[in-house]
Amino acid sequence: MINFSKFNSILSLITYFHNEEICKRAITQSRWADGDVVCPYCGGHHCKTRKDGKYRCSNCGKNFSCLVGTIFENTKLPLIKWFIAMYLISSHKKGISSHQLAKDINVTQATAWYMLQKIRLLYPQMDSEAFEGTVECDEVYIGGKEKWKHKSMRTPHTQGRSTKTKTPVFGMMERSTYTNKNGEVEPITYVHAFVVENTNKATLQPIIQQFVEEGSRVITDELNAYDGLTTLGYTHAVVRHGSEEYANGDIFTNSIEGFWSHFRRMIVGCYHDVSDEHLQSYIDEAVYRWNTRKMSESERFAHMFEKSIGLVRRWNDMKVGSMAA
Repeated sequence: MINFSKFNSILSLITYFHNEEICKRAITQSRWADGDVVCPYCGGHHCKTRKDGKYRCSNCGKNFSCLVGTIFENTKLPLIKWFIAMYLISSHKKGISSHQLAKDINVTQATAWYMLQKIRLLYPQMDSEAFEGTVECDEVYIGGKEKWKHKSMRTPHTQGRSTKTKTPVFGMMERSTYTNKNGEVEPITYVHAFVVENTNKATLQPIIQQFVEEGSRVITDELNAYDGLTTLGYTHAVVRHGSEEYANGDIFTNSIEGFWSHFRRMIVGCYHDVSDEHLQSYIDEAVYRWNTRKMSESERFAHMFEKSIGLVRRWNDMKVGSMAA
C-alpha cells in the first residue's frame, strides 16, 4: 500500500508519481486493497485482469479500467497533473486560481478551471453527523459592491441585509476539542455553510434542524429568523449586536465571523470574484479547508485522494484525532 505520509511537498509528490503506471497502481491498490477488484457497473467481485491492464467483469462482461467511477474517468491529462492540482488546492491556505494552476501544470486556463471545478465536487457537505454541544449560527451577504459605479447607476436600498445585489449565505459552527500530538486537549471549530434564497425563519430553521443535534445550545445574533428555536428543542442564546454587545462570557459569534472573514479574503485575494452559479462550490472548498486545517499536507492529500476514487469517510473520521483510525 502507498505511504501517504511521505508526501509533505510538491517535490516528494512528483518524485514518487513519476509515471502514469505508478499513478494507476496507487489508485488500484487504494480502491481494492484486498486484491478483490469490484466491477463499478454491477458490483461483481473478483474481476479478472486483461493483458492490456484493464479488467473484465465475469458477471456482466464489461471491461473497465481503475479510473472508472473516479473523478479521473475519461481524462486525457496525465494523472500526475490531477494529483498536483489536488495537492495545491488543498495545501494553499486561500486555494489556487485557474490562471495560476494553468501555469503550474502547463495546461490551458479553461482546462485548469474544469479541473478545479471537478475537484471541488469532492467537498460536499453531508449531514450524516450532526453538530452538537455549542453551535454558532450567522449569516453573511456576498457581493453587491457598487462603489465603482456612477451614482446614477447604483441600485438603491442595498444596505444591510438587502438581497437585491447580494447573495445570502448561512453558516453554522460547532465548538469542539481535539487531542494534539502531545496528548493535550485543544479547542477547535468545525463549520457548515450554504447559499440560501433568503434569511427568513422558514429558510434557516429547517437547516439548523438538519445539521444541529436537538438539545444543543445555539448562539445567534438578534435576527428574528432565529425566534422560536427553544420550541424546536434547542437552548437559544443571543448576542445583541444592535446594542453593541459582541460577547457575553462564552456567548458570542466571533468564531463563525472569523470564518466569514477568511472566506472573503479567499475570494478577494485569490479568485477576485465568483458568480452566484458557482458560489456554493467555492464555499464547499473553504469549508473543507477550514475543517481540515489541523491536518498535515500529507494527511489532507491522502483524504482527498480517497475521496477522488470514491472512498468516503464519515464526518467524525475527518475530524482531527481520527485521521489515524
